[in-house]
Amino acid sequence: MPADGLRLEDVTLVRGTRRVFEGLTLHLTERRIGLVGDNGAGKSSLFRLLCGLDRPDAGRVRVHGLDTVSERRQLPRHIGLMFQNPDDQIVFPTVAEELAFSLTAQGAPRAEARAEAKEFLAQRGLADWAARAVGELSQGQRQQVCLLALQICSPRTLLLDEPFASLDLPSQARLSAQLAATEQQVVVSTHQLDTVRDFERVLWLADGQVRADGPGPVVCAAYADDVRARAEADSQRHGALHA
Repeated sequence: MPADGLRLEDVTLVRGTRRVFEGLTLHLTERRIGLVGDNGAGKSSLFRLLCGLDRPDAGRVRVHGLDTVSERRQLPRHIGLMFQNPDDQIVFPTVAEELAFSLTAQGAPRAEARAEAKEFLAQRGLADWAARAVGELSQGQRQQVCLLALQICSPRTLLLDEPFASLDLPSQARLSAQLAATEQQVVVSTHQLDTVRDFERVLWLADGQVRADGPGPVVCAAYADDVRARAEADSQRHGALHA
């Protein structure tokens, strides 16, 4: 991954009266990066900043050298976001049309895009998916379509927001294999620590700050220990109140 990577420089993000981030600085260049932390820690907000969906109130965000505010229109060629719920992302009724839309959105002629989408599926052993109705696919299959729709455009970075949240074990295994096979930089936000435990870098976000940043096994273990400690403390308080 090029040295420029993903950069946040002294970023502040405010929503209403809440400061989601204040003075956040990060430089993300590793091929596989995980984001862990409680709900509300800032994981999805970080993704929205990187994709240009949110503007920083202070500081600067750059994606492979592009400023996410002044050069926002160029971002889709370099970074793609997969939402937690595939139904929030899928637009077209068939798989081939959904993949082709990713290409036409970047200026490809419709017929050319549709042919490329079919070839892209065939190369992955999914030729029979081209004409399938998205509405008839399982949750895991729709999630797979969303990832394919990002990959067909070959952005340098993929951001995946809770991609394993609603998948059964076989679907999780297929998605993990799909991610392992991709050459792009992948950043995964998840509550399922096993899916990022072996990543070269994991960030633990807490209250808009980086609580820990390091190898996956180390950071995941620290976060899991913290969750257990808080759960035990809550249990003890609950017991004392009812003693």
